[in-house]
Amino acid sequence: MVELLAPAGNFEKLEAALEYGADAVYFGGKNFSLRAYGDNFTDEEILRAVDFTHSRGKKIYAAVNIFAHNSDVDALADYLKFLEGAGVDAALISDLGVFALAREVAPTLELHVSTQANVTNWRAVKTFSELGASRIVLARELTLEEISAIRKNCATELEIFVHGAMCISYSGRCYLSKYLTGRDGNLGACTHSCRWKYSLVEEKRAGEYFEVGEDSRGAYVMNSKDLCLLPHLDKVIASGVNSLKIEGRMKSVNYVAGVVKVYRAAIDSYFEAPEKFLVRAEWLEELDKVAHRPYTSGFFVSDGAPTEIYDTSKPKRSTEFLGIVREFDAATMTATIEQRGRFERGQAVEFFQPHSKTFAQKISAMFDETGAEILAAPHAQQIVKVPVEQPVEIWALMRGDATS
Repeated sequence: MVELLAPAGNFEKLEAALEYGADAVYFGGKNFSLRAYGDNFTDEEILRAVDFTHSRGKKIYAAVNIFAHNSDVDALADYLKFLEGAGVDAALISDLGVFALAREVAPTLELHVSTQANVTNWRAVKTFSELGASRIVLARELTLEEISAIRKNCATELEIFVHGAMCISYSGRCYLSKYLTGRDGNLGACTHSCRWKYSLVEEKRAGEYFEVGEDSRGAYVMNSKDLCLLPHLDKVIASGVNSLKIEGRMKSVNYVAGVVKVYRAAIDSYFEAPEKFLVRAEWLEELDKVAHRPYTSGFFVSDGAPTEIYDTSKPKRSTEFLGIVREFDAATMTATIEQRGRFERGQAVEFFQPHSKTFAQKISAMFDETGAEILAAPHAQQIVKVPVEQPVEIWALMRGDATS
């Protein structure tokens, strides 16, 4: 069996990932994790997250993958010691100096080498293993054949990304954001400058903008499609990797739940009968419902299609996340929903569930916490009771058609 590893941008996303089938989660603390503008975890939340994850029999990894400056070193030492004491299952590290520091100050902390370290060959895998790494997250730029060759030559655990946003720069080591805005992507403050719209300006013709690509409005020349290796999952598993990673610590609960459930179902289906494995249309349909850009297989297998998007940088989705089921009363067939998007009486919705099948219905009535009937739920995280036509699981997501 392979590990399904999911992003945990905050505690609620961690809960969703585990509820919908992840074997392990990865998170970032308030510093050192390349997501400076995410919710991230305080020290107290890390302790709680470790206890919660381990109580489920799952694993939890801490991203400590910045490229550190001198001013980071002292605080990093304290943080690594804290992670060791907290009982996280491993720390993800890119910087060789941070790796050495971790070995020195937190000797029992298991270390994984982040994709930011650009590991692209089996000699590099062996070298990191000799330094004490127990797992290597391979660079996204590798082909199926290259990954298989690394596995043939190395016994170390291997992890690859199978789904999520892609960076235009090599394994995410990009300097564009820092150059244009002063915000360093390698310290977690990326402005996603690669997704901006660009036109060409000649030095002596200020104010004149020339087409770079598709149309006169400019072109998104560095705007990558999103990775999706679900159609090649049998090849991914057969390559011998140990962990399949989903990108998305900055994504929504709806994204985490939807993507994790699909890959959980696909992985389980593969191991039930590898020789009969087929990618189901329902899995692909579900991946289309969460926010995403057009999908690509990246470097894993080449189909000759462009990997960039030239007309827009906006992700698309076919559903809108409306709320989370927090309670279900079987006697009255009523779901208690915590609102995440405006919904109203008479609206067509679906309930996407951790284990049971998705079902659709219309909202026939709505009641607030006092039992008073209401017509709409416009307030963030408002508690609403809704009659349901089928039993519904706790942690089911209520979704409607996307409005944009």
